[in-house]
Amino acid sequence: MSTPALTIQLCTFNRAHLLGRVLQGCFEQTTHDYEVVLVNDGSSDHTEAVIAAAQAQATVPFTVIHQANRGLACGRNAGIAQSRGKRIAFIDDDVLPMPNFVAEHLRTGERHPHSIVRGAVIMTPSFEHLPPPIYSWKDYSANFFWTSNVSVPRATLDEVGHFHEAFREYGWEDIELGLRLRFAGVRGYFNRDAVAFHYKAPPKVADLPSMFAQARAQARTAFELLTLHPHWRVWLAIGQDPLQRSLRALARPLQRFQPDATSLSALPPEHVLTPRELRQARQLAQQAYHEEFSRAAAQHQAT
Repeated sequence: MSTPALTIQLCTFNRAHLLGRVLQGCFEQTTHDYEVVLVNDGSSDHTEAVIAAAQAQATVPFTVIHQANRGLACGRNAGIAQSRGKRIAFIDDDVLPMPNFVAEHLRTGERHPHSIVRGAVIMTPSFEHLPPPIYSWKDYSANFFWTSNVSVPRATLDEVGHFHEAFREYGWEDIELGLRLRFAGVRGYFNRDAVAFHYKAPPKVADLPSMFAQARAQARTAFELLTLHPHWRVWLAIGQDPLQRSLRALARPLQRFQPDATSLSALPPEHVLTPRELRQARQLAQQAYHEEFSRAAAQHQAT
């Protein structure tokens, strides 16, 4: 069996309602010199039925790995272990690649063979009614290695090391790997034509508990990242640099005027948050993030 030029690697957990369309997009590429490797990270919904249907429709080699839920870093590494592509492109199970996705990653990769290729990520509330696949400033991300749409040569990945499996909760595992790639001198190139759509449904009141829980999990993994890499880039990325800390301290007297979760949670669960309510929810999530980060730091000092 010949070695494919590229592997699309993704992990999934309880997103059967999106996974079928995402896999369809993976199979509908303009080139055929690639494979798809999917890790089912312990899903408990009807993901297995979606995978079975996709296996019957796959137009390129399609490898599926089933494992108990271990988190994204472990899942990524399990997928890498089964990948044969010379370059690995990472996406998520809520990211829909456009038909030229593989071709564009390969085109830029051929020009810069030892480098990271970052593609454009455009947010959408629906996979059925997509906006034009045109990158604009609204879609800008400063992330050096964001696994919603990024590729890297397999040889480079093996040299630098795979995902750090200390990250068991949400957040930062791709940033950590990106730091190691950056520190190793690997350069990144952006291809605005390598488009993928990232599904983001309008948040509802019912989503608030998971939003706050995710913020706290992200704070714990942020502290893990800082422990591994006490570098200024990390302090800045996680919002703990001196300037941001000082600004939060100055704003602390105003916290009594900030919204509380009670008024939002009193709304019906299916109520879609208005722009104002969403700003309030994000403020509360940020507050939860910083509280949890401080707690994690204090716990670390106590031990």
